[in-house]
Amino acid sequence: MTDVNPAKSARRPHHWRRDLIELAALFTAVAVADAVANLVAHGPDGPFLLVAAAVALTGTAAFHLWWAQRHSHAPPSGRPPGQSGASDASGTPAAPRDEHVHSDTSDSDANGMARSETVLWRMRTTVRDEPGSLAALCTALARHQVDILTLQTHPLAEGTVDEFLLRAPAAFQSRQLGHEVAAAGGHDTWIERADAHDLVDAPTRILGLATRTALDAAELPLALRQLLGRCTIHSLPVVPAGGSPDEEPTPADGVLEERVMRLRDPSGGTITVERPHLPFTPTEFARARALIELDARLGPRMPRSRDVFTLPEGNEISVRRAGPDDAQAARAMHDRCTDRTLGLRYHGPVGDADRYLGHLLSPRFGRTLAVQTASGRIVGLGHLLWDGDETEVALLVEDAWQRRGIGSELLGRLVALAEETGCESVYAVTQASNTGMVAAMRGLGLPLDYQIEEGTLVITARLATAPAHSRPAQDLPYGLPHELPYGPGEQNGL
Repeated sequence: MTDVNPAKSARRPHHWRRDLIELAALFTAVAVADAVANLVAHGPDGPFLLVAAAVALTGTAAFHLWWAQRHSHAPPSGRPPGQSGASDASGTPAAPRDEHVHSDTSDSDANGMARSETVLWRMRTTVRDEPGSLAALCTALARHQVDILTLQTHPLAEGTVDEFLLRAPAAFQSRQLGHEVAAAGGHDTWIERADAHDLVDAPTRILGLATRTALDAAELPLALRQLLGRCTIHSLPVVPAGGSPDEEPTPADGVLEERVMRLRDPSGGTITVERPHLPFTPTEFARARALIELDARLGPRMPRSRDVFTLPEGNEISVRRAGPDDAQAARAMHDRCTDRTLGLRYHGPVGDADRYLGHLLSPRFGRTLAVQTASGRIVGLGHLLWDGDETEVALLVEDAWQRRGIGSELLGRLVALAEETGCESVYAVTQASNTGMVAAMRGLGLPLDYQIEEGTLVITARLATAPAHSRPAQDLPYGLPHELPYGPGEQNGL
């Protein structure tokens, strides 16, 4: 056990000069005391002299006490401040205090500036499943001032996949990071840039995704994407458009391949998740399967909230979420719309409009808002459809209810939903003659891009949100964007 000694226990070297001075002071004090005693004993004012001597001694003692307290907090002269021979609990001599003072001024400012110029990286690498493998990797990172903020391990049959969130100096590029990891024994390394959103620990993030999925079935594709990172998600029906199944049904437990996982969709069909740039681990497969099992147990659901707003002429209408149960009311609205209105919306034969409703109202492909009158009739539909990094918005308002601000209200709410889900942009496919849709997009107050091709106008609005996982990895050759395509022939049929 190491004793911790106070700083004042360290003694100075002994000198004989100090002993002589103390002895001389003692003789002087004896001589003064003898003279005072003779004076008091033989003088007429002896008592007064004794009182004066007592006051003088008291004042001297008080001054000595003040002087000792004042200098007890100052470091001894002739030695570096704080260097008193003290040891810390580990037996190592304490660092001189002047070194700390120096680092708190100029050096600390320089180091603080260096620490502030850092970037976040998400890294995944495979190491041997043996003692010391992870320690060697951590040591290699520490040599380059790379901080490990979070760490997850994914056991494999051979080896272990370690997933890190790192804070590294800005000058330390991803290629250098990959080289150091490889030298420390890591292989199959994957690196991409991260941001502050990745600082949320994995259990908290997964619980948040489960909560969102429990409240809204439309959140399942988004939750899977946020759970697994950049990936492609296909939702395939039980019987494809051809009329006969092309492959065997997906087992109840799902199928995990190296870069593809297939899971049974609770609403029917199969959910296929592909990630070409990074293999899935059994841990990720188990998490995705648990999320889908939660969705299956809860059954069909959507938020039942309803917002009421007043039109300029005074009529009150409500906006709510729509789902497959609203298909009949949506078909009735189609019947009340003119061919021109349906043609501007679906860009195809008017007679095929009804067959798109199953896809549009499905929570697997996006979210739908319905505008409902006081009598319960649906007079407008707004669709937010997942399409990779960009998200499509589409509007349909019954002819009798157009030019009343319903389209702008729907579009604003759809864009707000897109921002909540972290979409980078929204786009609308329309025609230049559709002045109502063009005006509604301009009314968003967002940067717009216009593309015209063969009479079709595509207006893209760039949103303020830009999630880290959807940005291509910087300084890496394998940065891929998100993809969430529609089924065959569905994207152009909106």
